[in-house]
Amino acid sequence: MKKRITSFVVVIALLLITIFLSATTGSVSMGLTEFIRALFGEANEDFVIIKDLRFPRIIIAIFAGAALSVAGALLQAVMRNPLADAGVIGISAGAGFMSMFIITFVPTLFFFTPLFAFIGGAIACFLVFSLSWKAGLEPMRLILVGIAISAVFTGLKEAFIMLCSYMSVTIDGSFTSTMTMKTWTEVEIMTVYGSIGLVLALLLVKWCNLLALDDKTVKSLGFPLMTARIVIAAVAVLLSAIATYVAGVISFVGLLVPHIARRLVGNDYKYVIPFSILAGALLILVADTLGRILIPPQEIPASTLMAIIGGPFLIFLLRRGDRKA
Repeated sequence: MKKRITSFVVVIALLLITIFLSATTGSVSMGLTEFIRALFGEANEDFVIIKDLRFPRIIIAIFAGAALSVAGALLQAVMRNPLADAGVIGISAGAGFMSMFIITFVPTLFFFTPLFAFIGGAIACFLVFSLSWKAGLEPMRLILVGIAISAVFTGLKEAFIMLCSYMSVTIDGSFTSTMTMKTWTEVEIMTVYGSIGLVLALLLVKWCNLLALDDKTVKSLGFPLMTARIVIAAVAVLLSAIATYVAGVISFVGLLVPHIARRLVGNDYKYVIPFSILAGALLILVADTLGRILIPPQEIPASTLMAIIGGPFLIFLLRRGDRKA
């Protein structure tokens, strides 16, 4: 219990510190005292720039990190597989492709783009689940099928971009894995849909814990196993789809954070989900802030930094699974 409380306190403190550093570090910088005064109403031109350019970016990074982390935890519960992640198994790629297609060719449906992103992610999730199932979900098969599905949607996206270039059709530049120039409109979309998904995830913690039991045991308790899997997977797709739509495709977040959460706060989803919200927000905000300040004026997308970190971590998990087998 002491370790659990300490872990929550530390991650909250680090998140608050990172928010301040992200807001005040860069081409426009402010000191702590100056920032606090401006935050409480004192006129400051630099703060206006920070408010309009950095605050939306910070909020989106926080919600995207939280959403992707929780989506990973939920998918791992549904598939009983520690390697499940929206980016790795193609859900993010499916959501990204569908979003780009709709906003490019049917811009009048812009308001419903999150719904189409959800549909794209759901299609990818269904394909991975159905093609991976063979008397259970074997970790290696899941990853291979997921990588294949992700590659298909990524290829479709690249082909779509080339087709649009050939047809002289302008593609919305927001579908890149960078958080540059995010607006308050995108913040509103991210916070509304993201909050709905996160609240639903918190309400499903008991179901997630029950899914860890053997299927026969769960069914003997009268638990609606298939319904629970569908509902939890739908919430995971919602979270990953909205994060992809607003922040772009960022892989490995849902792989890294739940593993860290289980090491620090245990396997009970009552603690894993809240900790994943905080730790995921911290991870993406740190990645985005580092990407912005390491080589100015150029930026390294958060997705690139996560790939550098997450790729070796995935290899490590696969090798550890082989040793246990």
